[in-house]
Amino acid sequence: MTEKTNHDPLLDRKEAARYINFAPGTLAVWDCTKRHNLNPIKIGKSVRYRRSDLDKFLEQSLTRTRVK
Repeated sequence: MTEKTNHDPLLDRKEAARYINFAPGTLAVWDCTKRHNLNPIKIGKSVRYRRSDLDKFLEQSLTRTRVK
């Protein structure tokens, strides 16, 4: 499990979507449907994502692609 530290940047939904090359609306749908667990953090009405969680998602996606 990846250790989450205070040095792990938090990205808003637009930044996170740009980082993993998806649309912000896609991340919103995934959050609601739990299709992918990106561990969103709610801060008031805002949603933030840890970059380490996005990196983990990308690595898992690459691993699934290689296995097929």
